[in-house]
Amino acid sequence: MSVNDPIGDMLTRIRNSQLRGKSTVKTPASKLRAWVLDVLEAEGYIRGYEPSTDAQGHPELTISLKYYEGTPVIRELARVSTPGRRVYMAAKDVPSVRQGLGVSIVSTSKGVMSDANARAANVGGEVLCTVF
Repeated sequence: MSVNDPIGDMLTRIRNSQLRGKSTVKTPASKLRAWVLDVLEAEGYIRGYEPSTDAQGHPELTISLKYYEGTPVIRELARVSTPGRRVYMAAKDVPSVRQGLGVSIVSTSKGVMSDANARAANVGGEVLCTVF
């Protein structure tokens, strides 16, 4: 099956798995997905991820979800930039989520990073998603 929005697909898999209380979720592997997961892990929203392969030998990522006292750490996960509507922002315009309690994940010329790191490096880019 063809996926038009791989980041949106991964975020939906994470959201649905947390609603069901799953400890892990699998998603097809790509570099961009791994970079987004690196930011989520660095910010403390997931335990981690590891590459694996499925039964047909296709590469995939196994994501370990994080819970605190039985509730998911990620309360809100929203896609901002979609294939039909890209959202680009300058370094000074990158939004802060919930007055800095959440994170915007930005794809910049220096790599995929959180909104705070993008402001510190003074680089803007495509706002991929927001996490709270």
